[in-house]
Amino acid sequence: MARAAHVNGQYLPHCCSSGVSAFNVAAAPQVLTRPRAILFDWDNTLVDSWTTIHEALNVVMAAMEKPFWSLRETKERVRLSLRESFPLHFGDRWEEARRIYLDAFRTIHLDRLSPLPGRGDLLRGLVADGIFLGVVSNKTGALLRCEADRIGWSELFGSIIGAGDAAQDKPSPAPVALALEPSGVEPGEGVWLVGDTGTDMECAYNSGCIPVLLGNGPTEDEFLRCEPRLVFPDGASLFHFVRGL
Repeated sequence: MARAAHVNGQYLPHCCSSGVSAFNVAAAPQVLTRPRAILFDWDNTLVDSWTTIHEALNVVMAAMEKPFWSLRETKERVRLSLRESFPLHFGDRWEEARRIYLDAFRTIHLDRLSPLPGRGDLLRGLVADGIFLGVVSNKTGALLRCEADRIGWSELFGSIIGAGDAAQDKPSPAPVALALEPSGVEPGEGVWLVGDTGTDMECAYNSGCIPVLLGNGPTEDEFLRCEPRLVFPDGASLFHFVRGL
């Protein structure tokens, strides 16, 4: 079925997996109902972590005698989990590279952990409204849950699923199904998956859930293949939209 993206009161085209626009801007929007569950990406959706990821990656690049990445390149390239992305970058030495990365990341990530503005209020408001919340991230599961504990958000989530917790990582639907198990809600139109990258939108599409982009507009090439259905510039606008359903 054709879908559309809602941006500040307007609906934009949703693209199917082939990358072809499936909705005409002039057409009527699809009716939405209040979500029963909302699953969030973690890095740069709820917390600011680009500089930490970038620094740990360049420790690996130095050890592997590869060119350093700029921060811009890190933001453009980091999408998949370590077990899926590192074999592409480091070949047979990917497990060694993963160990180096995790060691470097562990030494700095908690001290630099910073929630994005308004995200705590967003999460607490949604929980107060009785919506099941979960996390589906491509960050290693143990590190992810450690960060949630440090911020004091663990109690807000019914599940916190990271890389390696499910049989496959995003954009596979496997971590979505695992995250929803405690909720009793099946993947589908009653579930929103909120993230900041094309991988998050693809994961939502693969799971049959509603893809929601938080923090950016759907104008980049990254979103041409699987566009978000809903787009919000900040947590407050997302919360008020949900409240209005």
